Amino acid sequence: MMTKTDDRPASTRRGLAGRLLAAAAITVSAAALAPLPADAAGTSGAGISDNVVRIGVVNDQSGPLSDLAGAGSVVAAGLALEDFKALAPSLKVEIVAADHQNKADIGVEVVRKWYEAEGVDMVVDVGNSAVALAVQSIARERNKLVIYAAVGTTDITGSQCSPTGLAWLHDNYNLVSGPIRRLVAQGQDKWFFIAADYAFGQNMVKESESALKAAGGTSMGAVFHPLGTTDYASFLLQAQSSGADVVAFANAGAQLVTSMKQWNEFGMSTGPQRAVAELMFLTDIHGMGLETAQGLTGVTAWYWDLNDGTRAFAKRFFDRHGAMPTAPQASVYSAVLHYLKAVAATGTDETGRVVAHMRATPVDDIYAPGARLRADNKLVHDFYLVQVKQPGALEKPWAYYNVLETIPAAYAYRPLSESDCSLVTAAGK
Repeated sequence: MMTKTDDRPASTRRGLAGRLLAAAAITVSAAALAPLPADAAGTSGAGISDNVVRIGVVNDQSGPLSDLAGAGSVVAAGLALEDFKALAPSLKVEIVAADHQNKADIGVEVVRKWYEAEGVDMVVDVGNSAVALAVQSIARERNKLVIYAAVGTTDITGSQCSPTGLAWLHDNYNLVSGPIRRLVAQGQDKWFFIAADYAFGQNMVKESESALKAAGGTSMGAVFHPLGTTDYASFLLQAQSSGADVVAFANAGAQLVTSMKQWNEFGMSTGPQRAVAELMFLTDIHGMGLETAQGLTGVTAWYWDLNDGTRAFAKRFFDRHGAMPTAPQASVYSAVLHYLKAVAATGTDETGRVVAHMRATPVDDIYAPGARLRADNKLVHDFYLVQVKQPGALEKPWAYYNVLETIPAAYAYRPLSESDCSLVTAAGK
């Protein structure tokens, strides 16, 4: 399908996107939209605050997590808006974006200003666990909706869950439980963890060690590196001397790319230990190259080359962004589209009514058809265990994964009976 890739440096693509974002919000007016379906014509536009639905995309636009989401998430939100045009001609929708720089205080400042002064109704993506936990409090306080894409900490829909916080992509339990069970059963039962030292990495190690214990494995220790570290030598040496069968990387984006490149440079790829990327995105593979990434396994909620529908969406996205969509970017598309459909159907942007409709209605798009929100505000859908192809097996650009198996939704999530989310307790486990 694709015969070219965008070879400009990521920093260049982000710089261009940043200037576009600074110039103006994306605005679609009623005159530009197709006719409204008859079953929604009586409600659209009624009860919309300021007569505008405003959506804010906040994430890392310039740092180590920017390729996997960043400006691409804004593109994905714009595609969702395009696909919504035919449904609600009387709705005016604006999409704004901001860079939280992976700092909780900046994320809170942006989101608070959006909610309190700029009329933003829904915030999407976030993409950093520490920022997400801070934003969750603001959204709860202001009774505003926030939908999380690449946020791993299980606390978002666990101990810190909120009626206004929805998780659309994954959490760390989804990402680690299946691969750990699989590898321990194959005899690789001693693990060491190299993790990012913030809420995501800390939570991922906690979830991993719990899953490892349940599967009969042993943790040989963990080491945590600051966000943005470029020299992983000391961490890799600790892993090498740990006696572990598996070295698991609980980091993401540029951090994973750099740590895996150094893993290969130090000759560890030909040693007795197996590397596992506990969170792996398509852009990570593109960044490190197949020579480095070949054979890595991971879990993903979505892959652009799954079927004709995902491939058609990927082509549209690629034409705008110069890279294939990641799972977080596809989930932003889905979250924005499902949200806007709920606003159109209810005729309001009032958070409670919109969330109720989103919960009552299954997702209908290329991301997770038929998926539904459960009591703890997780969107429940299948996952895929994937393995990175060998360089000689690449049939087309960006088709980096072999899908080893589908992990059904029924097996991918922590049971509600084990949840510590107050929403679940209130509903009765």
